[in-house]
Amino acid sequence: MVRRQDDVRSIKSHKVIFIGDPSVGKTSIITRYLYGAFDTHYQATVGIDFVSKVVPVGPDRSVKLQLWDTAGQERFQSLIPSYLRDTAACVVAYDVTSRKSYDSVKKWVEVVRKERGEESGVVMFLVANKKDLTDMREVSSEEGEQLATKFSMTFSELSAKTGSGVPELFLSIAQKMPSEAPRPSAQDSNNVEISLDKGNAATQHKNGCAC
Repeated sequence: MVRRQDDVRSIKSHKVIFIGDPSVGKTSIITRYLYGAFDTHYQATVGIDFVSKVVPVGPDRSVKLQLWDTAGQERFQSLIPSYLRDTAACVVAYDVTSRKSYDSVKKWVEVVRKERGEESGVVMFLVANKKDLTDMREVSSEEGEQLATKFSMTFSELSAKTGSGVPELFLSIAQKMPSEAPRPSAQDSNNVEISLDKGNAATQHKNGCAC
């Protein structure tokens, strides 16, 4: 059944922010989900981008996810706290081939907790990307699961390159969203999808994506 445009507009938006070190694959994960594509030549994200997508979670319910893609570079990290204030879910990503990015998870979790508090109600996900690179792996699945348990996060291991585990992640996010959501403080869109390269919520920039 085709959803009418006014029905799409009536669906509550839930803000989901992706954070993590540079090059762990935040943009790649979002792009794989939205467009079923993977590009080996991404440029680093500058500032913060966002896209929106309606996700069916049942025969009578759909959830609109506002996916915010953040830059991991240190010079942009000061922007992130302000975008956490009305976030419904936070995805902390690391690269299974980079022990350093795994060790940084604690820092990213602390950024969220400092801004939102321990009992903020933000749903937290820990995502291990690049599981297809088995010969280069530095972080085991068990370590990822243990860290997720430590920080009370939902754990997913996936590959943005092959697409394995990506749809399941976004369905899990959508399923955990409440029926009602606070109105986003940043400009929302009534479109089902907004291209990542149409602009920057923090600052205007040339087309930028970070893998």
